[in-house]
Amino acid sequence: MLAGSAKKKRKFTETIELQIALKNYDQNKDKRFSGVLRLPAIPKPKFTVCVFGDAKHCGEAAEKNIPNRSENDLKKLNKNKKAVKKLANEFDGFLASSSLIRKIPRLLGPGLNKAGKFPTQLGNNESIDSAVENMQASVKFQLKSKKSNCLGLAVANVGQDKETIVANLSMAINFFVNLLPKHWQQVKKLYIKSTMGKPEQIFGY
Repeated sequence: MLAGSAKKKRKFTETIELQIALKNYDQNKDKRFSGVLRLPAIPKPKFTVCVFGDAKHCGEAAEKNIPNRSENDLKKLNKNKKAVKKLANEFDGFLASSSLIRKIPRLLGPGLNKAGKFPTQLGNNESIDSAVENMQASVKFQLKSKKSNCLGLAVANVGQDKETIVANLSMAINFFVNLLPKHWQQVKKLYIKSTMGKPEQIFGY
């Protein structure tokens, strides 16, 4: 995969995705799985985060050139579906002050939730830098559709060395398998794929 990526140099750093196909898993009968894992290294270096903050957090975010929106900024969107969708597409993830996070559904409607980007709570004494880094290094395991037993998530990028990629990949796979009710018995196939490359099968028949 890395050789193929090196052969055709892109103008951007390709992400490496782990693609998973399940077997013997019935979404209607089996226990639903959902989990968030913090990887040792950030998979997507350009993962963008926006802070929905109180005065303190917005001030801190502004000082560090981190995109931010105040409660008044969110009110101005007036639950406009197109505006909320545009906001959801503009950033990869969101953080929200504890005083603001419960107000998000009332201020923005269900748009962020539907996009799978509902904000993560930012503690009063939590460093914004570490919260942003945590979000950038975290991956979420969850089936997005009730009709599909496949999922894919970014676990590394081609700019990282092999040891870093293997460490992220191994941790992601082991964490995911432990989320499944019957563990490896429910994993059909595993692939890794760079953004523009072809899938490379690493497990399954």
